[in-house]
This record gives sequence, C-alpha cells and structure tokens, in this order.
Amino acid sequence: MSNMLDLSKKILTKVSFDKSLFKKELIKANKMLKFEDQLLLKVWCLATFGYLYRDIILEVFRNVTKS
Repeated sequence: MSNMLDLSKKILTKVSFDKSLFKKELIKANKMLKFEDQLLLKVWCLATFGYLYRDIILEVFRNVTKS
C-alpha cells in the first residue's frame, strides 16, 4: 500500500462528518493516486463509508480508467 493511499484514507476519515468536504477530498485523492491504488481506495471507501456516501463514491470513481 502506498503512502498516498494511507494519507488519503486518514484525510477522508477526518472529513467524513461533512458530505461536501468528503467529496472534495475524495476527488483530490482519486486524481493523485495510481490506478491500482484508486481501486483499493474505492473498495475501502465503499466498505467504510458506503452507508453514508455510496452515491458520491460511485460518482467519483465512475470514470476511473487504467492509464
């Protein structure tokens, strides 16, 4: 697991109380991470915050493609 992935998880956990902040940070994290880490983050987000932000998570990761 990358340090950026770990950092993204910490940030998302800290801002999870606010829907708009969560979405903003998730978009940033998604842009920074490599494809494999994006997939890991998506799975983690759905498992951890899916009950709250499932629609946001799926929307942000909808266009993830291997580059």
